[in-house]
Amino acid sequence: MSTGLFSVPTPRNEPVLNYAPGSEERKNLKAAIEEARSQSIDVPMYIGGEEVYTGQRKPLAPPHDHRHRLGYFHEGDASHVAQAIQAALNAREAWTNLSWEHRATIFLKAAELIAGPYRARLNAATMLGQSKSAYQAEIDAACELIDFLRFNVFFASQIYEQQPESAAGVWNRTEQRPLEGFVFALTPFNFTAIAGNLPTAPALMGNTVVWKPAYSQIYSANVLMQVFREAGVPAGVINLIYVDGPVAGEVILRHPDFAGIHFTGSTGVFQTIWKTIGENIHRYKSYPRIVGETGGKDFVIAHPSAHPKALATALVRGAFEYQGQKCSAASRAYLPANLWGEVREYLVADLADIRMGGVEDFSNFFNAVIDERSFDRIARYLEEAEKNPSVQLIAGGKCDKSKGYFVEPTILETVDPNYVTMCEEIFGPVLTVYVYQPENFEDALALVDATSPYALTGAVFAQDRYAIEMASKKLVNAAGNFYINDKPTGAVVGQQPFGGARASGTNDKAGSMLNLLRWVSPRTIKETFSPPTDYKYPFMQES
Repeated sequence: MSTGLFSVPTPRNEPVLNYAPGSEERKNLKAAIEEARSQSIDVPMYIGGEEVYTGQRKPLAPPHDHRHRLGYFHEGDASHVAQAIQAALNAREAWTNLSWEHRATIFLKAAELIAGPYRARLNAATMLGQSKSAYQAEIDAACELIDFLRFNVFFASQIYEQQPESAAGVWNRTEQRPLEGFVFALTPFNFTAIAGNLPTAPALMGNTVVWKPAYSQIYSANVLMQVFREAGVPAGVINLIYVDGPVAGEVILRHPDFAGIHFTGSTGVFQTIWKTIGENIHRYKSYPRIVGETGGKDFVIAHPSAHPKALATALVRGAFEYQGQKCSAASRAYLPANLWGEVREYLVADLADIRMGGVEDFSNFFNAVIDERSFDRIARYLEEAEKNPSVQLIAGGKCDKSKGYFVEPTILETVDPNYVTMCEEIFGPVLTVYVYQPENFEDALALVDATSPYALTGAVFAQDRYAIEMASKKLVNAAGNFYINDKPTGAVVGQQPFGGARASGTNDKAGSMLNLLRWVSPRTIKETFSPPTDYKYPFMQES
């Protein structure tokens, strides 16, 4: 057969479209939203190339308009999990043996489909199904996923190129084998790009996958699956199932061919999965790869030298874009007393200017939280804060779920640095501020480091370079992604590989080569051209 040493296209980050009035992309997106709202679709599971309709139909609704029906998905049970595992195992040999450049071509084509004919449709599905604004959908469902697909191909080629040195008369080689078994991709609601990357990254490296998305992301997951199929992903390589989490876990985590999990979600769920894997370790053919990005209680700390307006803008964007439903969202801020008065004025003015409503109106900066359960949890935090004498409401605080699950962007100020909203992940539009005396910057850094079990993202604002260096060193373990004079959100594939440690996950850095290395098992080969024919070594000879 013919072969070659192939260079992949050099990846570039996908340009972000701006959807300005009169633009072609705005017209296309508006049309895609209107078309999606005008119909009710029936969403199947995809197992081994088959579309599976169970008859157990569950509604799909926009969080900002929960009485509207976008369609229904067909929920599965344990038998469908077993069926998906078997489909993945059946597809494994052919997929593993497919030359890597052909696997790469499939996912490069998927990137082109999303960049072109599927862009408006996938963005519209993300906007309606997950209540994201046009811009938030564009940077997520389109640009970040396109970047994941293109950069992962480039990173894979770099991994395959890494080879050991060889001594005279010897050729040493390293092969990167897919894991032995199947990979479980368990994906969250908040990023369509994560939902696309978690199954495709292992698949690119030759693994077959069982993919279970969050129920509140199924509407856009269905579009992703259609993209993958059109791009040429073979039957059984990625199997998409809609099954309750504990039901799926009971089957998957006890299976002898379970080879790894690619996870984004809550810390509690991930720790339960890790514990279950440990309890079943004797069942597996090999030690599973456990890759997870979990929660965050992400911070912004300002030095007395910080620029007040830049700080306020970073807090508004970092805390309230996508309703604070980002693992990286700013949710606790430590601000010096000399800046707080001016910063507070900017924050209050910005929040008074923010429009809240449905995603169909592009003038709305702020939309709904994902579902009623999330709404009720956030509302309880706000109710408790209202009763607590150590907390002052600065802005927002109102909630209304009559039409959609709307929680106003809210800023709290507390005199207690250990108040619950400074410590616990809320995953909603709530920012809590603690004001410290300017001379106590170093003590404030110690508070940042010790207050939360998480270590995902964080930011320092300062003009004083000594303060920036101090913060960088004191907070070295407090955030896997650390920002200087910028909000703690918005990591870009290939530029800021993403992940955190402590209770925030395994820090395997999606958007870099490091993540892909988790989905291969290297084999080292040594070939000797002229092997010895005498067991004796020279040192054994008589002098």
